[in-house]
Amino acid sequence: MSVGRSLFAAALAGMLALTLSPASSQTLRYANQGELKSLDPYTLNESTTHAHLGHVYEGLVERDKDLKIIPALAESWETPEPTRWRFHLRKGVKFHNGDPFTADDVVFSAERVRAQGSNLLNRLPADAKVVKVDDYTVDFILSSPNPILIGQWDVWYIMDKKWAEANNAVAPTPAAATTPSYASLHANGTGPFMIESHQPGVKTVFKANPNYWKKPEHNLKEIVFTPIASDATRVAALLSGEVDVIEPVPIQDIQRVNASPVATVLSGPELRTIFIGMDQSRDELLFSNVKGKNPFKDIRVREAFYKAIDVELIKNRVMRGLSTPSALMIAPELYPLSKEFTRPKFDLEGAKKLLTEAGYPDGFEVTMDCPNDRYVNDAAICQAVVGMLARIGVKVNLLAQPKAQYFAKVLKPGGYKTSFFLLGWTPATMDSQNVLHDIMGCRDDPKDPNRGEANLGGYCNKQLDELTDKILVEPDMTKRNLLIKEAFEIGNKDWAYIPLHQQALAWGVSKKVKLVQRADNQVLLYWATKQEE
Repeated sequence: MSVGRSLFAAALAGMLALTLSPASSQTLRYANQGELKSLDPYTLNESTTHAHLGHVYEGLVERDKDLKIIPALAESWETPEPTRWRFHLRKGVKFHNGDPFTADDVVFSAERVRAQGSNLLNRLPADAKVVKVDDYTVDFILSSPNPILIGQWDVWYIMDKKWAEANNAVAPTPAAATTPSYASLHANGTGPFMIESHQPGVKTVFKANPNYWKKPEHNLKEIVFTPIASDATRVAALLSGEVDVIEPVPIQDIQRVNASPVATVLSGPELRTIFIGMDQSRDELLFSNVKGKNPFKDIRVREAFYKAIDVELIKNRVMRGLSTPSALMIAPELYPLSKEFTRPKFDLEGAKKLLTEAGYPDGFEVTMDCPNDRYVNDAAICQAVVGMLARIGVKVNLLAQPKAQYFAKVLKPGGYKTSFFLLGWTPATMDSQNVLHDIMGCRDDPKDPNRGEANLGGYCNKQLDELTDKILVEPDMTKRNLLIKEAFEIGNKDWAYIPLHQQALAWGVSKKVKLVQRADNQVLLYWATKQEE
């Protein structure tokens, strides 16, 4: 660590000592490397943000500790016909301000989540009709069958229509918004915790909801969340007892935390795939010295980049063995035929030859966008990629930013302003169709405007889209898995993306705290219990 970084860490540790009083019983203090930028549940489709807001808001359904979909604000549902889902809502539920939860809130939330500025447009088909049958019954009428419709509704949180209208919060808050909206600074959900105070980038305090509709599984009075970007400071705060839970624990500090008398590391495999993408849609890259054309439109350039990146070196040096290199854009746990795919070997000379054949014997220059507080060792991975590509003559200018700025730039509301990027993705449905539709689907499909919403590079293959649509409605799992295999084969043949690995989970937890760790890396403290002091 540099002297400057050490001094910064020490200074921040000092500030924490002043601002974080010793943890009282049943007050759980949690620190993450990234900020909670907005309380608007439709601003950012990102799992850490979903986890934060999942303490306050709830969906019609939720996922249990094993990631199984179970009832939440909807008590039950059925499909009277293949294109109609009927939901029976839970009675007696109130929002934190006392407003009753009814079908009007579901219809409103369905409109709001699909409105301009939302980053969760894909939660509902654009042409789906949401109809109030009565105060506690809602129908979702689709244009075609969708057997996995509710697979990503656990993080489609229901908002209070009356509250939103009263506070000029009917429209969702875009991630790139420069002026905070009321909904980005305040929250009114039905969940087990209420927002007592929110200082973006500084501290958020959650208070237990005394009128929660079901019996709490936690024993907490409050949760105090503090973002701590510095790895050293975050670990120091855990080991000193100033915080009870941190995520992530830096790989290099796992052994030290486990050896301490006060904390331990909860570890396990994660379902998120970390990958690299390239702008394949623009005729000229936004951030490159190549003018008048786009190198990434040439399949040879994409293949060269793929083969020049040594994932085993990233695993051993950057991730210290705590990653699983991947040949696919989905974790093997989520697709049973993943074992039939193998990753092409690292081939530096082959990569140089491909670049020369494509007309770039001396390489070219491009900017790489990368978050520095979102994934495990994200900026270090990007820095490693910079060095690897330099060996084939490509000069990569690394722009590593906090996730708030990064996502505001590269996601759809920001105009996909990136030429080359690192991203992570856990399919919200825990299914390959989500990856094929959201990450690998063609953007700007007039029949499906939500297709490719998270396809930052604009990769497009209509044959893959046709397969994706068949996969959505195919009930035979054997046939479905073969269709998925065919679609992934197309993407791999196109060198559409560069999958790197699935990272390992590493949460630092005080020995006074019991916590459930889910493989989607959502830190959900409504299952936490803390030993009284």
